[in-house]
Amino acid sequence: MILLGLTGSIGMGKSTTSRMFADEGALIWDADAAVHRLYARGGAAVEPLGEAFPGVVVDGAVDRTRLAEVLGRDDTAFKRLEAIVHPLAAQDRADDLAAARARGVRLAVLDIPLLFETGGDAFVDAVVVVTADPEIQAARVLARPGMTRDRFEAILARQTPDAEKRRRADFLVDTGRGLDAARDQVREIVGTVLDPSWTPPRRG
Repeated sequence: MILLGLTGSIGMGKSTTSRMFADEGALIWDADAAVHRLYARGGAAVEPLGEAFPGVVVDGAVDRTRLAEVLGRDDTAFKRLEAIVHPLAAQDRADDLAAARARGVRLAVLDIPLLFETGGDAFVDAVVVVTADPEIQAARVLARPGMTRDRFEAILARQTPDAEKRRRADFLVDTGRGLDAARDQVREIVGTVLDPSWTPPRRG
């Protein structure tokens, strides 16, 4: 089974591109969706996060607003959060991929916003970076409800710059050229990586 890492900065169109890969038959493991499962009632992260951050569990689930408040006032909290959540997310991913292999799935896409930042690129066969011109990115993000320029800049500051992502990518999908062009790029990538003669650039 081929593993592709899919990443891109805020506003680049990563979620849309992920759906395009799904339309081409790829299994999608979505890191954000996995965290939502872990935080939900009965999720594996609920008990340990409740112990680490008293008051963040409400009605048997992690209250993301309360958790954000804790993270905002405690500089060490984010690392403690990651130490709990990252291993649980990794197990969720491993379980999904094992089930996919058992079903004979040929292509899996790991949709991970912070792929490079968390070292996830070391565990895939190739990385696809979703990109667009900065003007298009800013227009998309600033059109979101409640978004401000300051908040946008703060989010960008936590992410690897787009230029660096592009430099480290094995494949690019430019969503600034329109949906049809992006879909063509996705189909070309799928065709390339499923070709028996293709050599994964990151497989050790």
